[in-house]
Formats: sequence, C-alpha cells, structure tokens
Amino acid sequence: MDRDTRLRRLAFRAWHRGTREADFMIGGFFDRYGQTWSDEELAWFEALIEEQDVDIMAWAIGTLPVPAQFAGPQMDAMRQLDFINIPR
Repeated sequence: MDRDTRLRRLAFRAWHRGTREADFMIGGFFDRYGQTWSDEELAWFEALIEEQDVDIMAWAIGTLPVPAQFAGPQMDAMRQLDFINIPR
C-alpha cells in the first residue's frame, strides 16, 4: 500500500473510534504528528490503534502504565495532550 493510502486509512481509523473522547485524543494525535512519521512510527501507530480505546486513553493520561511495546518518544508525545483541539 502506498504512503498516501496508508495515511488516509490511518486517519479514518484514528477519527472513528466510537467515542468523541477517543476520537479527539487518538485522531488529534494522528492529525498533529502522522504526516511526519517514518514507516516505523506508522507501524507503531497501526499497532496502537488495535488496542482498546480505554487502554490507549489511560496510557496517555497516565492512569495505567504504558506497555513496553508502546513506550517511547511517540507515547511521550501522546501523553503531552497538547494536540487536542476541541471545537466549540
């Protein structure tokens, strides 16, 4: 799959999680950083979005420890939560 198709697919999956909170957190994170990610970083995100939303959100807000496979610079960026833009 070419990069553009991969990014469009990931954007859709990031923004269609099932709850608004997860959409804003996971979709907002993808919108902020996804275009700049390497193939390895995209693979990390692809694996992350296979996890349950409640787990991803708990890792991002620090209420659950981050599993080793998701720990690192990308999760550190996600934990900043400065990418969330909630329209009013």
